[in-house]
Amino acid sequence: MTEPTTNSSAAKAFCFDYIERNAKAVACLSDNIFYFAELGMQEFETSKLMTALLEEAGFRVERGISGFPTGFCASFGSGRPVIAIHTEYDANPDNSQASGIAEYTPIVDGAPGHCEGHNVNGAVLIASALAAKAAMAKFDLPGTLKVFGAPAEEQLLSRPYYVRDGWFDDVDAAFHDHIAPNFSVGYGLIQAALVSATFTFHGETAHAGAAPWRGRDALDGVVLMDMGLAQYREHMTPTMRMHRVITDGGLQPNVVPRRAAVWWYFRDSTAEGAGKLFAQAKKIAEGAALMSNTEVEVEVLSAVWPVRGNRTLAELVEREIERVGLPRWTREEDELARSLQAKVNVPVEGLARKYVPMKGPAVQKAAANDAGDVSWKVPMVKFYYPANIPNISNHHWAAGVALATSIAHKGAIAGAKAMAASLIECFSNPAVVEEAKRTFKDEIGGVEYTSLLPREQKPPVDLNRATMEKFRPLLQRHYIAERPHFVP
Repeated sequence: MTEPTTNSSAAKAFCFDYIERNAKAVACLSDNIFYFAELGMQEFETSKLMTALLEEAGFRVERGISGFPTGFCASFGSGRPVIAIHTEYDANPDNSQASGIAEYTPIVDGAPGHCEGHNVNGAVLIASALAAKAAMAKFDLPGTLKVFGAPAEEQLLSRPYYVRDGWFDDVDAAFHDHIAPNFSVGYGLIQAALVSATFTFHGETAHAGAAPWRGRDALDGVVLMDMGLAQYREHMTPTMRMHRVITDGGLQPNVVPRRAAVWWYFRDSTAEGAGKLFAQAKKIAEGAALMSNTEVEVEVLSAVWPVRGNRTLAELVEREIERVGLPRWTREEDELARSLQAKVNVPVEGLARKYVPMKGPAVQKAAANDAGDVSWKVPMVKFYYPANIPNISNHHWAAGVALATSIAHKGAIAGAKAMAASLIECFSNPAVVEEAKRTFKDEIGGVEYTSLLPREQKPPVDLNRATMEKFRPLLQRHYIAERPHFVP
């Protein structure tokens, strides 16, 4: 592989300096998104702030792409290579947590909150984009940088729509940043495939005490479907997973519900396996409808391929990770980590002190991410940067403790440097992009990507609207007044 040029080294040093002198702005952006605490499809304040920063820096911004009001694509430059970076910035329901406090302390009780660090993801995305754009302009690097904002990752929604609708058709390579307790990068299959679907049963109301025989209980359909899938678990392969929430169980006990709904996730290591599990679930739902004398309506919200990493890009990112290195943690930062680890009864190891290099293909996780479709369309790498506390599980209040502290701020700087340097390598050394495209073809073999989404499917734009309308006024009292300002 071609060695980095002097121009490349100078451009990377420029990016590092840009990110360092804008460290306050990076932290401010991350903290703003943290306190916005916006659920998927409702990230209006977050998207507005991120796109404003990109526009101010000279990017061409297209908002509302693929029908996502809070999605966007920002572009700079022209010609090839076309390099895309993308990430998510949504919060989770019922995970409000005050930052810097190592015990359960909601900012607003019951409200959404960032408990996986997507607020930091957004800051890393913008900081690396602004740094790379400035370096491209200063060093006259050819190519096009595309920055994608991906709403509702927790519902695995946006990127399959982007790929289906052609937004990645001209992309040569893609990078995805995600928070973690340490730097890491991998290649091969990384995460699982998933189908997200709702099953709505329709029946007929009746007085549950006086004349229940006149009713057709839609909730019975939901319950019978649940029982059928519970029995089917015995016959699932070890890589399969499925879980659900009942989103509508009726209105009151003395009225037979005429409508009931359940939302299921179906996972497997392959897109084909997730599809088979979903197909079986539809059969069981039809059986449940027959048994309960109801009708069932099925809607696919999203369907994602497993995330895979391209080896060439993973090796590129690893070289930049080794160049950047882990942040230097203070004693106070380490003590916060140890205090939280002790509080939630996990191994007390403090913050990460050593980067563990790749040793081979990644071990595929059961977790899914909607970036999977991108990774089968073009060579892509997903890398993790060190901005949270080790041994803490996501989607739990404890994972929110560090997210507006210096731990997250330092990790964001490290992550932005690794991403920006990787981008510069692609723009200054086109051979690495061509090599990634070659190895990508070898890696996927004869697999031909086709979207799992129905062609006519549209994004659920009202998802989480009612919850945010309830909590946004309460959360607004805690917004920070300062807005990020990046200096050239």
